[in-house]
Amino acid sequence: MSTVTSFVPRTRRNVELALLLLAIGIVLVAYLNVGLAVTGSFPPDLLGYGLGLLAISGGFHLVLRWKATYADPLLLPIATLLNGLGLVMIHRLDLAHHRTGGGLALKQLVWSALAVVIATGVMIALRDHRQLRRFTFTAMAIGLGLVLLPLVPGIGKNINGNRIWIGLGPFSFQPGEIAKIALAVFFAGYLVQTRDVLSLVGRRFAGIALPRGRDLGPILIAWLASLGVLVFERDLGSSLLFFGLFVAMLYVATERRSWIAIGLVLFCGGAYLAYLLFGHVQQRVLLWLHPFSDKALQVSDQIVLGLFGMSSGGLFGTGLGRGHPELTYFAESDFVVPSFGEELGLVGLFAVFMLYILMVERGLRTALGVRDGFGKLLATGLAFSMALQCFVVVGGVTRVIPLTGLTMPFLSYGGSSLLANWALVALLLRISDQARRPIPEPSADSRSAETTQVVKLR
Repeated sequence: MSTVTSFVPRTRRNVELALLLLAIGIVLVAYLNVGLAVTGSFPPDLLGYGLGLLAISGGFHLVLRWKATYADPLLLPIATLLNGLGLVMIHRLDLAHHRTGGGLALKQLVWSALAVVIATGVMIALRDHRQLRRFTFTAMAIGLGLVLLPLVPGIGKNINGNRIWIGLGPFSFQPGEIAKIALAVFFAGYLVQTRDVLSLVGRRFAGIALPRGRDLGPILIAWLASLGVLVFERDLGSSLLFFGLFVAMLYVATERRSWIAIGLVLFCGGAYLAYLLFGHVQQRVLLWLHPFSDKALQVSDQIVLGLFGMSSGGLFGTGLGRGHPELTYFAESDFVVPSFGEELGLVGLFAVFMLYILMVERGLRTALGVRDGFGKLLATGLAFSMALQCFVVVGGVTRVIPLTGLTMPFLSYGGSSLLANWALVALLLRISDQARRPIPEPSADSRSAETTQVVKLR
C-alpha cells in the first residue's frame, strides 16, 4: 500500500543569500567604477560601504531565517540592490558637488540602516499579517493624521512649493510616505468587509455594470480627500497615489470594471477643476506641455536639463562617473532617474526598471498565493502602490504626465522614503511567508475523530 505525502516547498533561504551577495557585489563594482572615473584612484571607503551594506542586509536575512522561513527569496536582494545603487549615485553626486565629511551618501547609509532596523522590528513584532485587520480604523486615523500633519502651523514646512514636510529639529520628514502603508491597511480591512455590498449591480451603461448610487460614498470620499491634498498641500503626486491606490484595491475586491471607469472620470474631472482654479497646477501643466517655451523656462528649466541629460546618455550611457547629472537640480532625489539614464543609458535604465517590475510581480504573486482575503488585498495594495509611485516618477521626468515631486523608491535620497519602502518590503515578506508556508497536516488523533464522526453520521 503506497503512502501519499504532501508536498513541502523549499524555503529558498540559501538562494536568497546567494542573490544577496551578488547584489552587494554589483553595488561594490559600481562604487569602484565611480571612484576610478571621478578621482582616478581606488575609493578608500569602499570596504566600509561594502561591510555596512553587508551588515544591514545580512542581519535582515538572518531574521528571515529565524522568523519567516518561507518568505519570498527575491524581495530582499532586489531591495538591497536598488538601495545600494541609490547610494552609489548619491556618492557620485557628492563627488561632483565636492561635498565633504561623507556627504549625503553617508547620511543615506545611516538612514538605510535605520530603515532595515525598523523593517526587522516589523518582522519580529508582526507574527501574522492578519493581526493588522483588527486595526483597520486605527490605520485610517493614523493615515489621515499623517496626511494632515504638514498643515499644522509650526510643524509643517513648505519646501519647493509643496507643503508635504514636517520639521523635527534639524530633520525634515515626509509623513505621506508612511501614510500610504497605513491607508493600504485601512483599505484592505474596509474592502474585505464591504466588497459584497460594493459588488452589487445597479444600472448598466454602454455595456458596463454600474454600482448602485448609494454605494458611491467611499469613492467620493476618497476623491474629495485626494483633492484636499492637492489643494491644501499642493502635492499632485500624493493625491494621485492615494486615490489610485483606493480605486485599484476597490477593483480587486469587487472585480467590477465600472469602479475603474468611475475613478478615471472623477480623477480627470478633479484634475481639470484644479487646473482651472489653482496657479501651481497650471505651472505644472505648462512645464509638462511646453517645457522649452520662454514662459516655462522662466519658471523652471529642471525638466529640460533632465531631458538633455538622458539624451546625452543615449543607448549605453556615458559611464558611471563620466556624465554631468549634477547640472540638474535635485539630481539625487526628484531627478535621480535622469541621473541614472545619463550615465547608464537606456539599457541600464531598463535594467533598473526590470528590478522594480520583478518586485511588483513578486508582490502580486504573493497576493495570489495567500489564503485569506485581507492578505490578498493588502499585498495587492502594497505592490500596486510601489508600481504606481514608480510610474508617476518616471512619467513625470519623461513628460508622460506632469511632474509630481514624488521620490523613486530606494534610489532617491531621503530618509522618510527609505523607512516607508523597507517597511513595505517587510510586510510583503511577512505575507509571502504565510502564502508559501505549507498547511499543517492534521494529526492522527484528529483524523480518527473525524472518521468516527462520519461513521456516527452514517
